[in-house]
Amino acid sequence: MAIKFAGEFEVKKKPEEVYDFLTDPKRFASLLPDFQGLTIQDATHFTIKVNVGISYIKGSADVKMELAEADRPRRAQYKGQGSLAGGNVTMVAGFDLSPTEYGTRVKWQGDAQIFGRLASVAGGLLEPLGKKQVQKLIDGLQAALS
Repeated sequence: MAIKFAGEFEVKKKPEEVYDFLTDPKRFASLLPDFQGLTIQDATHFTIKVNVGISYIKGSADVKMELAEADRPRRAQYKGQGSLAGGNVTMVAGFDLSPTEYGTRVKWQGDAQIFGRLASVAGGLLEPLGKKQVQKLIDGLQAALS
């Protein structure tokens, strides 16, 4: 099952400041819905632990993330994969930054692929739940950058 997401927002910070925030997991990881912990391996690799669950399939997931593309202050893209209760997930999330008269426009996009029992059991519930969780993260990023 594939879930795609995209949007944009503006903040009153310079692109360099926004980029530095978005590429520092110590600064943004706690904004993830159901965040439990963060382990940093090196400058571009880290693991995020989050609670996941839908219906009777609940648990925690360790999602291994990589800063796969880093073009300061214009673009950051993450790739990740993890195992969660009843399935696996792979994801890509990118941020394109452009200066505006008052700060920075942040265009974000990504997709997640969910495999396994979770996808078959949760079916149509996954996409609206996933989009809701992504919007919570984006709202948190926007608030933290404001």
